[in-house]
Amino acid sequence: MKAFGKTVCAVSVLFAMIFIFANLIMLHWNISENGRPHRVEVNRVALAIEQNGFQNVDLSQCEYVFCVEKCGDDFHDSDSDYSMREIGGELYRFDYTTKTETYSRRIILAVNIILAVVTTAVFAILFYIRAKILRPFERLTNVPYELSRGNLTIPVKENKSRFFGKFLWGIDLLRENMEQQRMREMALQKEKKTLLLSLSHDIKTPLSAIKLYAKALSKNLYSDVERQLEVAEKINEKADEIENYVSQIITASREDFLSLEVNNGEFYLADLIENISAFYSEKLSLLKTEFVVGEYRNRLLFGDLDRGIEVLQNLMENALKYGDGRSVELLFPEDDEGVLISVRNSGCVLEKSDLPHIFESFWRGANAENVRGSGLGLYICRQLMHKMNGEIFAEIDGTFITVTAVFGRG
Repeated sequence: MKAFGKTVCAVSVLFAMIFIFANLIMLHWNISENGRPHRVEVNRVALAIEQNGFQNVDLSQCEYVFCVEKCGDDFHDSDSDYSMREIGGELYRFDYTTKTETYSRRIILAVNIILAVVTTAVFAILFYIRAKILRPFERLTNVPYELSRGNLTIPVKENKSRFFGKFLWGIDLLRENMEQQRMREMALQKEKKTLLLSLSHDIKTPLSAIKLYAKALSKNLYSDVERQLEVAEKINEKADEIENYVSQIITASREDFLSLEVNNGEFYLADLIENISAFYSEKLSLLKTEFVVGEYRNRLLFGDLDRGIEVLQNLMENALKYGDGRSVELLFPEDDEGVLISVRNSGCVLEKSDLPHIFESFWRGANAENVRGSGLGLYICRQLMHKMNGEIFAEIDGTFITVTAVFGRG
């Protein structure tokens, strides 16, 4: 805002200088030096008298000359308020008005009014920009810094500005979602830790029993074969109990650790494709990657439009990261059961044996050694598609890989 204030001051000085110089120039500008129009009109009237006679002269069309009279010998030639002309051996007096001073005032007044209007308009635009554009952004000055520090409690005030009201609302919504996500993550971590501690404690009891039975057997405390078989059975039961607890731990560790909320409804295929195409057409053009969007019929789909966009964005990003950058295709195979949307790219180096694993969490193929990532992209896609009652699968054809999302019909 300080820089904007300096700009306003500079504009103020500039317009003040324009006002001063314009008025100085006009004050020293003598309109009469640019020509004397009254003399032209006097000569025109004198010529009319010479051709048509004094009685037939018509002054109704004259702007400067308002009176013509025959004169005696006591008059002399003057250009101040009247002019003398000799026509046919007689002197005529032409009374006129120059209007020079009136015109000068009018011109000066008009120029100053125009400058005042332009100045007012410029400052109105500047202050409008300050109030409607710069001030809303000023509220966001510290928001990115605070979010990077993990401070998610400072709200962003909403603004009804048609320019940035929705943007500010979106920033505040993002902050709230990040805060809720962190709270859910903390709650989930707490639940997992509680579960692991509980299971770890439960394991101790059968483990202690197994150790006790094993120690007894090692010291040959059970000489009876029947008793030894009974103890062996007890050890087996406790081992099964421990195995059950271990299974629960493994299940808990594999549970969905992402909060993927889906609001299923109906949306049109065109809305989904236009959103993806609008963004990636420009991006792939800058990357010099051929982007082909196949023909499709605009059908009604079942699911969540925002989540559908997220799925296709993940597929497109994977195609860019793991492909060779030559081409990416968005295709629409025909299917009687649902609506198929495929993302196909060249440069695939995966083996067909890797296909069953690419949708697993944290799994990364041989083509991801030098590419940053978490191994969650396709896992998230599968979870989202399942929550929208859809499916996702992949196929490899030579150096091309095609990942297809299957949406249900609306």
